[in-house]
Amino acid sequence: MPSVTAPVPSSSSSPPASVSDSDRLAIYLHWPFCTAKCPYCDFNVHIRATVDDGYWRAAFRAELDGYRARIGRRTVTSIYFGGGTPSLMAPATVAALIERIARHWPLAPDVEISLEANPAERARFAGLSAAGVNRLSLGVQAFDDAVLRFLGRDHSAADAIAALDEAGRRFARLSFDLIYALPDQTVADWRSALDAALARARGHLSLYQLTIERGTRFHDAVRRGFFAVPNDERAADLYAATQDACAAAGLPAYEISNHAVPGEESRYNLACWTGGDYLGVGPGAHGRLTEAGVRRALSAYRKPETWAARVAAAGIGAETDDALTAREAQEEAILLALRTVGGLAREAFRVRFGAEFEACVDRARLADLRAQGLVVADADGLRATAAGRPLLDAILGALLA
Repeated sequence: MPSVTAPVPSSSSSPPASVSDSDRLAIYLHWPFCTAKCPYCDFNVHIRATVDDGYWRAAFRAELDGYRARIGRRTVTSIYFGGGTPSLMAPATVAALIERIARHWPLAPDVEISLEANPAERARFAGLSAAGVNRLSLGVQAFDDAVLRFLGRDHSAADAIAALDEAGRRFARLSFDLIYALPDQTVADWRSALDAALARARGHLSLYQLTIERGTRFHDAVRRGFFAVPNDERAADLYAATQDACAAAGLPAYEISNHAVPGEESRYNLACWTGGDYLGVGPGAHGRLTEAGVRRALSAYRKPETWAARVAAAGIGAETDDALTAREAQEEAILLALRTVGGLAREAFRVRFGAEFEACVDRARLADLRAQGLVVADADGLRATAAGRPLLDAILGALLA
């Protein structure tokens, strides 16, 4: 394991004591490489037996350089390494990218630096911590070997437990993921698995219902009748059991699938859900930037080699770079904020857009949703109720039709 020292910004780049919302910047880096693709995964993932870390490190640094030339000085409050499997990156590469970010932009004193990791790679945790990662997001998915085999994971339950123990020693903050709503899973089955997980949780849990996405192996298996996921009624019961158990354990939901001890919420995710600016760096990454008062949506080329060639030619690897209309920006703000338990803040929406959110939604359907007890719309803003959150897709479809 190479010896890596976490970068420390120079005193000249130290951010001000308080950072305005317009100055804040989050950065997402998408490492698209995996050694195998899970049967439920529809992310931008590319299977490679070997990866030239030096080549891709240079490409990522070049895109960070391109964004620095475009947006100028901002204060970075969170950095998130996602994928793919970012824990396959050499720790020296992680350190080099954090260093490049710190060279270009001041880091907030409490900057969150998260990295998604595979439990099978716990031998890398010490190097990743030394590289500057201070929050690990561990893809556990289950503590049952049979479930892990069904999900196509390359680690065992014992590996997951050992990885959590190692991560707890190496990182100041720790989260892990589980998947539920599995074929034939009962509420009792899930409560038992969830109780075991909560006993090992530190400050944050991400709990995702299994969704069957087009283009995945699971989609083909369901279409052929090899298995079925729980129906809507069972899924709602599983969701309700999840909320009850996590709240009782001191990790209430702060978003549809995310639970945390207060203060341990993912700062990167919150930046996205509350309409902050964020760079999407790497193949297939998405970003949002506010420039001259206009919200822009960027998405990078998905194929790694195409992205790298575009970075070399143009500085950034964006395939699309579109200005959102005022209406599109407003609808996106509503869509994202309603994912959170706190919902959409009326005053923040008014300041940002110079309008009330009621002007952007179907008022008759809003009234109907309120009457059904699925949403609250009041002086504070708009939010889904506990009964409404499991139905969020339908609620958004009605409000923003």
